[in-house]
Amino acid sequence: MTGWLKQLQNEVTEFLFPCVCIGCGKFGDFICVECSRKLPRLLPPVCQRCGKPEPSAHLCTECWKKHKGIDGIRSVFIFEGLIRTAIYELKYYNLRYICRILGKYMADYYRQNNLVGDYLVPVPLHAKRYKQRGYNQSELLAARLSELTGVPMLANALRRVVDNVPQARTASIDERLANVEGIFKCETDLVAGKEIIIIDDVCTSGATLEACSEALRRAGARRTFGFTLTREVLNRS
Repeated sequence: MTGWLKQLQNEVTEFLFPCVCIGCGKFGDFICVECSRKLPRLLPPVCQRCGKPEPSAHLCTECWKKHKGIDGIRSVFIFEGLIRTAIYELKYYNLRYICRILGKYMADYYRQNNLVGDYLVPVPLHAKRYKQRGYNQSELLAARLSELTGVPMLANALRRVVDNVPQARTASIDERLANVEGIFKCETDLVAGKEIIIIDDVCTSGATLEACSEALRRAGARRTFGFTLTREVLNRS
């Protein structure tokens, strides 16, 4: 779609379905300027590998103990409050248009923190779950990020070959790791020798991103980096 047609489509959509802030109800956008300022940003210092808050700004205890295949993970927000509500509305109430502003948050972070990658690769849904939902929220975020940064997206680079139990239903990190082991397959050789940024909406333990990284590494990716809209941070003081 050409630029002017896309702009026209956006203007018509905004006219027919005016945006209302999910935080305060104000018209204008799904998250207004005032509510945006209150979002729980994940600020440094963070672990240089997994991206969790880490006072030393180096590696956290878990990353010291265990080598991880993924080169790093970064997230824009902490998974709580209004941003958690936004993701819930996106995933379960078909509020796909909210990706315009959520993707902008990711693009702003991408530029401000000098992230670099050759391709954006969204974490895929299993075909069964995609059919039920009708869309992949991670792909929508990646598409918006690609639009704003110019980094090309490989929408179908990864395929989820196992319809595993949702990670939210697992009880521990070990269960999360086992739940995603071997469930992804890389479907393209375009990733060979490239730096890949894996896109998802939420990072909890990093197990899903790790599993994606493994599949991409097997296909020859030189470097893999996870980038998510939010990060679940447990036991914060």
